[in-house]
Amino acid sequence: MDDRFADSCRIVIFAPQYIDFCLIKMWLTLAFVSAALLGFYDAAKKKSLTDNAVLPVLLLNTLFSTLIFLPAVLSSELHLGWFDGTVLAAEPGTPYAHGLVVLKSIIVLTSWVFGYYGMKHLPITLVGPINATRPVLVLVGAMLVFGERLNGYQWAGVGVALVSLFLLSRSSRREGVDFVHNRWILFVALSALTGAVSGLYDKFIMARLDAVFVQSWYNLYQFLMMAVVVAVVWWPHRHTTTPFRWNWAIPLISVFLSLADFAYLYALRDPEAMISVVSMIRRGSVVVSFVCGAALFHEHNLRAKAVDLAFILVGMVFLWIGSR
Repeated sequence: MDDRFADSCRIVIFAPQYIDFCLIKMWLTLAFVSAALLGFYDAAKKKSLTDNAVLPVLLLNTLFSTLIFLPAVLSSELHLGWFDGTVLAAEPGTPYAHGLVVLKSIIVLTSWVFGYYGMKHLPITLVGPINATRPVLVLVGAMLVFGERLNGYQWAGVGVALVSLFLLSRSSRREGVDFVHNRWILFVALSALTGAVSGLYDKFIMARLDAVFVQSWYNLYQFLMMAVVVAVVWWPHRHTTTPFRWNWAIPLISVFLSLADFAYLYALRDPEAMISVVSMIRRGSVVVSFVCGAALFHEHNLRAKAVDLAFILVGMVFLWIGSR
């Protein structure tokens, strides 16, 4: 946390019991910033995947994300000192640290593959709210693994989120999407499940590793993995499957995601940060993606989905109040 921010809190508020609130405020702010960026990330992803091959788009996403953080990797590994004294400064990693990041890369990439296919074939105004319920899975895991406990407000927020998922399953039928028998809904659900596992794992490794090291190297490892997947799975069948088309929204996927993850990982470095609350706040990205779905993609059944979205937002408010 920024020392100047902590000092200003002590100057303005002398009571010691308020210092914890100042500490919490920083990770909450970072979580909300990450949520807004994730909304734009979803919109760029939907634009890039429309009538396009999924695996090459995902490969380019990992490539551009790797290039964004490549200077940080070179600076730390070659001891160049380019970013000393800045938020991009990182220490070289041990083999153990790299092993932890490789596992994170596998988990995240699995979630992305399922999520990208689901995003391509389903409306973004449907995928967004489904993903917004992911923190419920994180909550269960956080209680079992990290011993986190929620207060009454936070439990109320989780309950409202579950209600919104039920309402969403009903409103989606108007678009011919059956939650039980649609395989793309299953893909989104699997993406949410593996994403929840990733969130819990992030809380574990961020207590041990540097945020810049994790983000820069896991992007690189994902690119190498996706290069193999594309070479084996997509390239030999590229003439008989959906062709790849370049779209300028593709690099925007990497830009928005890199910034969102940067804020997210730094939020988790705060020892006071609760992964269940951070994960729920990040799902507030559905607001941005929903607006983009209506304005850019002209999707349908917005009124019913807006009601579902309102329930999700109410749940976010309860969680935010409870976290204070």
